[in-house]
Amino acid sequence: MCKRIFVAIDGSSTAQAALKEAIQFASLPGMSLCIGKVIDTGLLEQNNMGLSNLIDPEQVKASMRQAAEKLLADAVATAKAAGLDPHQILVESDKKRVAEMIVEAAKQWDADLIVIGTHGRRGFERMMMGSVAENLVRIATTSVFLVRRKPA
Repeated sequence: MCKRIFVAIDGSSTAQAALKEAIQFASLPGMSLCIGKVIDTGLLEQNNMGLSNLIDPEQVKASMRQAAEKLLADAVATAKAAGLDPHQILVESDKKRVAEMIVEAAKQWDADLIVIGTHGRRGFERMMMGSVAENLVRIATTSVFLVRRKPA
């Protein structure tokens, strides 16, 4: 049975649903929860994309960190309101895919279950946005629990 649950959040309604599920799991006796947030700065770094003439990449990264820290703080507060004392991990990279960073963070915390929301994108949207959940399922070395977006 899983004892250490790692939930990855991104601020979406699907991630909120995943957090809710992870909190329910972690509320069982003997369970622990870690809430993780990934900051992907890869687009800012790729060949500098000529963006440095328009924006300050370091300022954008600082804003991304600030938003991620707020998102984590809110998620931790939600878990604490449910009677839990969760760990938290903030991961930042410009060289790795989001799914890789989630797997590494879960390993770092020694999780045996990863919970993540899946948006259920299809077609062009999936081609352009990619599927973090799909990549995660392919590379994860632990069990993965996917929480699907509610149909509209």
